[in-house]
Order: sequence, then structure tokens, then C-alpha cells
Amino acid sequence: MEDDNHTPTLSRQDSDLDFSFTTTVASSSARSSLARSSLCLSFNESTRLSSASASAAASTSSTVIPNLHSRPHRKSDVNWSAIKAATNLSSDGTLHLRHLKLVRLVGSGNLGRVFLCRLRDYEHANFAIKVVDNNLLTSKKLAHVQTEGRILSSLDHPFLPTLYAHIEVSHYTCFLIDFCPNGDLHSLLRKQPNYRLPIGSVRFFAAEVLVALEYLHSLGIVYRDLKPENILIREDGHIMLSDFDLCFSADVEPKLDNRTITGNRRSRGGCYGGSIQIHAEEETVTEFVAEPTTAFSKSCVGTHEYLAPELVNGNGHGSGVDWWAFGVLVYELLYGRTPFRGGSKESTLRNIASSKVVTYGRETETEEAQPGMAEAKDLIEKLLVKDPRRRLGCSRGATDIKRHPFFDGIKWPLIRTYSPPEHRGVVIKRNSKSHASHVITPSKRRRWIWKGLSYMLMKSKGSKRNLNSNQNYYCCRNNVL
Repeated sequence: MEDDNHTPTLSRQDSDLDFSFTTTVASSSARSSLARSSLCLSFNESTRLSSASASAAASTSSTVIPNLHSRPHRKSDVNWSAIKAATNLSSDGTLHLRHLKLVRLVGSGNLGRVFLCRLRDYEHANFAIKVVDNNLLTSKKLAHVQTEGRILSSLDHPFLPTLYAHIEVSHYTCFLIDFCPNGDLHSLLRKQPNYRLPIGSVRFFAAEVLVALEYLHSLGIVYRDLKPENILIREDGHIMLSDFDLCFSADVEPKLDNRTITGNRRSRGGCYGGSIQIHAEEETVTEFVAEPTTAFSKSCVGTHEYLAPELVNGNGHGSGVDWWAFGVLVYELLYGRTPFRGGSKESTLRNIASSKVVTYGRETETEEAQPGMAEAKDLIEKLLVKDPRRRLGCSRGATDIKRHPFFDGIKWPLIRTYSPPEHRGVVIKRNSKSHASHVITPSKRRRWIWKGLSYMLMKSKGSKRNLNSNQNYYCCRNNVL
């Protein structure tokens, strides 16, 4: 993967920049490997580019600015407009560190720190800037930083971060990305009763994570770091995956598969009703499948409670580790804990590697009888299969997982327009175009009537276009008497 040529880099003229931010923050989660440390971010007249950065900056022309159409799902985003305005006002048409103002520390990881920042002359757009001090990293971790930069520059998806600028200056690497004011899913869980979410909320978050993983896998990217701490919540309540330093890339061959579904259709005979006739109906569905089934790595990376058995055993693993982690995620959102957690890290790893099956603990009859709970358990059990060859999603990826009954009723092409659930600790900026709006105005009623008439007309003409609730693609129907 090559870096996006539309992403602005830092040029040499940053002599008037002078900001500092020093802080010390402890680890926010016992599961993560973050250590207490201190970082001083200071750029001033003594700042100089490294030789690699200098050559890149020297080759940067004033025309290399963010292209509003290079990432279609964000083309009208206020952040792009703010960056475009800043680069237009810049003397050389490029984005400099002096254009940015740090506001506060947001979080930290094993590679660097993340700050909330704004453009100095534009206070209405918030960004997150991930700052990595290359002098503090080993060569292995530096390779992880490079991996994250390559992957961020290739992403264009509603549930994945947008890279607005990749800045290399002195011994710092900086990624300017989206800021998510509602924190992460782990923090949200800590604020809920018993650290659990309602099943409707679990379905919502799981569906969006599934779509994000599907996109990554279609690019041949195996994520390997799925956990609530890496699932951020945007200001609109939708999710955004973060931290791509543990990913690895593999070849992938997208293909279209045809699948035949048999069902019954009821109709009345005669012009004025009459007897009900039942017709056997075959529906041929064309599905897009892009799963990196040949992906292979022997690196043991990730958070221990989310590691797949094949990763723990060290015998090599592929894209199936993401679907195992997806099953662990659904379990934790439902039950407030991970399924194989032991008294220590070693005990947890032994439970994962053993033949021990997933258990659910004691539940009340009310919890057991919740609509969708049986489907959720079935999904978890099919994802947490120790043999990756038999695990749901390992052969056809998210295409098979989307068809599971737990996700029945979700219109996948419209998922980004759904209204997010409300939770304690989350402030959602509502969108007037939300899919789940329940306010029916006369104009809406008229539009629905016309849509209904249009649908009936298309159906009467034998239209072959069908957007059924669990498919993203067109379907062809062949009626069999």
C-alpha cells in the first residue's frame, strides 16, 4: 500500500511554531499494556526535519492539499473545509504544525499520545493528533508506526478514521485524524449497570464493527486488535475503529458468489380474491465476498483476553482471529466480561487454548427470555469455535455473519443512517436525516405514499431489483409453480 498523495505533509517553514504540552497519565485499563510515562511535545525554532522528511517536504508542492473528493463519504465534512481553508491561507499552500493548537491530552498508547487539537484560525473543527516520539521506540515499534501510517492513508469508510495529514518533523511522527468526543466503548461499558448493554445496543454496535471489519478484510487487512478500548464513539453516536499498528496485510481476491434461497409466496387467485395459492419461490442472490483466506502470520500480538486459540498456540493464524475477537466483543457487551477470563493472564490464556467451551454464568429468567438473546448466544458460539476452519466467517467473511438471525432486520446499505442508541455518559449530536426518526410530517407522508406507489409499479413490471434486509446487492427471482 502506498501513502495517499492527497495527504499533506509538513514542509520546512515551521520556524514560527511554539507550543508545548507536558503531562503524565496512568493507564486507563488493566487489560492494556500502557505504562505511566511523560511526554513533552515542543516545537520551536530549533526544530529541524530529518533527512527523509526534508526530502519529502522539498518535493511537496502547493497543489498537494486535501482533495475533498478523494474520500467520498466525508466530502462535505466540516473538517475538510477547515483544512482546505487553512492551506489556502498558507503562504506555500501546505499544512504546517504552526496551524495547529493543542487543547488537551485525550489518551495514550504503547506507541504515543493522542491530543485534542484545533486549527489556530478555525475553532469550530476538532481533530485528534496522534504524536509518536520515534526516539523512544524500538525498531519493531517503528515498523508498527509505519504500518499504521500506510493503512490510515488507504482508508475511506464511515466507521474508520480519516487521515487529514501525516506530519513528519524532527523525531516526531504525527497523524491528524478524527476526534471522537464520546470516548471509547470500554469507558461506556464502565458507566452502565453491571457493565452491560441492552441487547438492542449490542446489535447496533456489533453491526457497525462488522461492517468496518468487512471493509478492512476487503483490502486484505487483518486487524488483530479488536477490543472495546479501540472502538471509539463519534459525536453522532456511531463507531470508529482506531489503532492499526498491529495490522498485517495479505492478498485478497474479491469475487461474486451466487446463492439460491427457496421460500413460499402466498397469493390470491382470480380478480376479486378467491382461494389462496402458495407458490414455491427461488431467489438467486449475488453476494460480494472479499475475505483474505490466504493471510498468514506467526506474530503473537494483541490483548490477551481477545487472542484466538491459534494465535495463543503460535502455530500461525489468518483473518479468522478477527472473527474470534468479534465473538469475544459481542460476549463482553452482553455480559460485562470476556468469556475465558481467568484469575491471571496465564490462566486466561490456558482457558483460551484448552478445549473449554464458552459458558454464560447465572442468568435470571427475565434476562434469558429477552428477545434476541438466544440468537446472540448462537452467534457467539459459532464465532468462538476453537478450530478456525470451522469458525463462522473464516471462509466467506462478513457475508456469512451478516446472514445470522441475530442481525435480522438490519438494512445493511442504510446502517450509517440509523439512529444510535442513547446511553448514560454519551452525548449524541442528532442528525435531522436520521433513518429512525419517528416524526411524521405531511411532506414525509406524501413522500412515503409516492415511494409505495413506485414500489408497487416496479413490482408489477417484474423488477429484478430487490434490496432485502440482509443483503447489499441485487437479487434475481425465478418463480417456480
